[in-house]
Amino acid sequence: MTDSKYFTTTKKGEIFELKAELNSDKKEKKKEAVKKVIASMTVGKDVSALFPDVVNCMQTDNLELKKLVYLYLMNYAKSQPDMAIMAVNTFVKDCEDPNPLIRALAVRTMGCIRVDKITEYLCEPLRKCLKDEDPYVRKTAAVCVAKLHDINAQLVEDQGFLDTLKDLISDSNPMVVANAVAALSEIAESHPNSNLMDLNPQTINKLLTALNECTEWGQIFILDCLANYTPRDDRESQSICERVTPRLSHANSAVVLSAVKVLMKFMEMLPKDLDYYGTLLKKLAPPLVTLLSAEPELQYVALRNINLIVQRRPEILKHEMKVFFVKYNDPIYVKLEKLDIMIRLASQANIAQVLAELKEYATEVDVDFVRKAVRAIGRCAIKVEQSAERCVSTLLDLIQTKVNYVVQEAIVVIKDIFRKYPNKYESVIATLCENLDSLDEPEARAAMIWIVGEYAERIDNADELLESFLEGFHDESTQVQLQLLTAIVKLFLKKPTETQELVQQVLSLATQDSDNPDLRDRGYIYWRLLSTDPVAAKEVVLAEKPLISEETDLIEPTLLEELICHIGTLASVYHKPPSAFVEGSRGVQHKRLPGSTESGESESPDTASAAAVSDAPPAVIPSQGDLLGDLLNLDLTPPTTTGPPPPASSGMQMGAMDLLGGGLDSLLGGDLGGSPAIGAGFGAPPAAMPASFSAPVSGGLDDLFDLGGGVGMPMGAYSAPKTVWLPALKAKGLEISGTFARRSGVIQMEMTLTNKAMSVMTDFAIQFNRNSFGLAPAGPLQVLTPLSPNQSIEVTLPLNTVGPVMKMEPLNNLQVAVKNNIDVFYFSCQYPISMLFVEDGKMERQVFLATWKDIPNDSEAQFQIKDCHLSSDAASNKLQGSNIFTIAKRTVDGQDMLYQSMKLTNGIWVLTEMRVQAGNPVYTVSLKCRAAEVSQWVFQSYEAVLKN
Repeated sequence: MTDSKYFTTTKKGEIFELKAELNSDKKEKKKEAVKKVIASMTVGKDVSALFPDVVNCMQTDNLELKKLVYLYLMNYAKSQPDMAIMAVNTFVKDCEDPNPLIRALAVRTMGCIRVDKITEYLCEPLRKCLKDEDPYVRKTAAVCVAKLHDINAQLVEDQGFLDTLKDLISDSNPMVVANAVAALSEIAESHPNSNLMDLNPQTINKLLTALNECTEWGQIFILDCLANYTPRDDRESQSICERVTPRLSHANSAVVLSAVKVLMKFMEMLPKDLDYYGTLLKKLAPPLVTLLSAEPELQYVALRNINLIVQRRPEILKHEMKVFFVKYNDPIYVKLEKLDIMIRLASQANIAQVLAELKEYATEVDVDFVRKAVRAIGRCAIKVEQSAERCVSTLLDLIQTKVNYVVQEAIVVIKDIFRKYPNKYESVIATLCENLDSLDEPEARAAMIWIVGEYAERIDNADELLESFLEGFHDESTQVQLQLLTAIVKLFLKKPTETQELVQQVLSLATQDSDNPDLRDRGYIYWRLLSTDPVAAKEVVLAEKPLISEETDLIEPTLLEELICHIGTLASVYHKPPSAFVEGSRGVQHKRLPGSTESGESESPDTASAAAVSDAPPAVIPSQGDLLGDLLNLDLTPPTTTGPPPPASSGMQMGAMDLLGGGLDSLLGGDLGGSPAIGAGFGAPPAAMPASFSAPVSGGLDDLFDLGGGVGMPMGAYSAPKTVWLPALKAKGLEISGTFARRSGVIQMEMTLTNKAMSVMTDFAIQFNRNSFGLAPAGPLQVLTPLSPNQSIEVTLPLNTVGPVMKMEPLNNLQVAVKNNIDVFYFSCQYPISMLFVEDGKMERQVFLATWKDIPNDSEAQFQIKDCHLSSDAASNKLQGSNIFTIAKRTVDGQDMLYQSMKLTNGIWVLTEMRVQAGNPVYTVSLKCRAAEVSQWVFQSYEAVLKN
């Protein structure tokens, strides 16, 4: 009979019976009883009452019974730590048992019991097992060290287990080596700066020797460890590659991908003219192709990894295009991934084959796949210039099918083709215009409007076509509205006499009837440009556009390098660095390919200037000393002379960066010549507009946005509601509640003092202890009248940042002493870092870009703000009120990216990238700062400002 019988019992009150059976003299009865206990435990019954009885059964030679008892122990030791200590003696005895299976079982179980009290008893047996003559025991003990390190890292270091673990890398048994590497890697991951894996050529040689003989998972541990090694020169690199290459033919796909990762990394060190380099490229293709014959889920993982490999080294798979052709029974996720790789591999040699295949896909029934196939044809045209004509005729054939979604996708990609090859394929515009009425998707409508506006001079009825869109202007999406506004302004600049009414109409709709700030601002800019300097308007609106390239969808090079170092892990499937999705990712190291740092030796002037800005190190914050002593020594007599508070910054300091890209000087300067008819035929702005918009353009951006008139004004700075800092119980009846605010450039401590005692309070004074940012009162605490019992008074204390500095824990902690006629009272409070953001924290766009690149990636922190329902513009406005300035904004795949800067009072710059997706209440904020400890407090300020 099988063991299933143990799970079928429904008896009540069986604990007592089990107790009796466990204490029976008969071995078989004991074993039966323990099995019943384990069965009850498995189905969720509480059998912890039997702990002492089960522990008594440990004294046995029967291996099966021992395993069952150890299983029980692992489960209940945490809830019964005092009882668990009873088992320690048996563990220690079992670690010296002649049977290696029992020794290994004992040490494995001890490692799984996560109870602090037991860990110290574990050390001696573990030390013996690490040096055991049997490799099975040694490999189990190696993993046990990693488990023990997780419970008590200090103990492992003090007992010297890490050194023993390092010695095991030289063990004669390959499985012991693999487990030692796995344990050290695990420990090194949680302590990135510990330099545990001290890899040198001798160690690497031992690992490579063990590689051939250990199990598949052992091979993966060793290969992952090899991937972290940087060879001394190309000869060593080649030697390692030669010894890793046989792993490519392994049956386990995880081993293959780990081997590919090692080879991709070490190839960076090999000279391209080396014969071996070419051989290695050829060897890498077949294993990757073989991975595509697995089941769909594995195919998908392989394809995601191949996508990265192809971006880094397309030559590996350039002859394998046919493998990526879609099969009829592929799931959609595999189809879309294959399509992506086909485009990446498309070249002049294989484009005919690819286009024939894509045209076939465009007639499939799966709508998503068809859309992607049509887009792919457009991407091929942009990537392979010689194929552009063939691609355009293929797209025209597809438009003739009159299938709605195919037509719309085709129009979107033809717009991109026009941008890549101007004045080449405009003959197809007539065909596009025939399909105008069938367009119902915003992206397709916007693309068509762009085409009409861009080529208005070639389309006879362009004004009628655009007017037809204007009828439902307010029902259109923002994307279409913005495109329509620009297209009609272009049309007006090309045919001023015929379209004056149309342009007046669209400007009026955009500026007076719209709630969208983007649309309104663009409308006002065009309005002012046209009414004051039509020539400049022509220069700006009809300027030549840069050609687009196919590279837009490639992964950014530094991220790609990091992802290549993570091939075969989740990061390579998500195409995101581990820090983006691993919780508590402080321990995640940013990896780079070797030799990649040398690639950019010539520093651009922008980078140099940014380095000049950012290399001036912020004042070093001294570490925290004897704070209580410092506070008790404070001199609380009111200061006799106090320096003036810092001057309020005049108005708002706006960077001279212009929304249209070139700065207003270039926009409006110079005698540009042009059609006078435009200015003459253009009416003044409507009366509803602010007066300053009809004034001449002279005052730069302040004037353009009419900061006085309130158009586009940021909201005020956020300050948190008051909280109780000093309760009356602790201060003999004085209660202080307060908050911090920044008003007109001055940091203020706003407090409510309440007297809950029976006597009058007078002679108030305040002093701060040294703190992280040098906050200090800028004047005495002004409590002018005595504070009577049950009376409250509001007090505002201006602060400056010229006080003594000392790093606090937490960073924004402020320790305060308040004195009155009764006593001296101490309390601490925390100020929001946003109080320290200064008004001139807006960085120039070029300096921002260069500084962002200059700050190393491991100083980047990423956070998420949840439940935030603001649009990107509303968020930007709100943040600007707290001196967090938006430098630039771009939209990628429907996601708005806001690039922002802020500067702290001590000169530390913080740069951020905030991602906002319409409809998604989760924002992602990436922060870069040379003083990394500031990041989490800046993020808290973001959260506080955006959510209040």
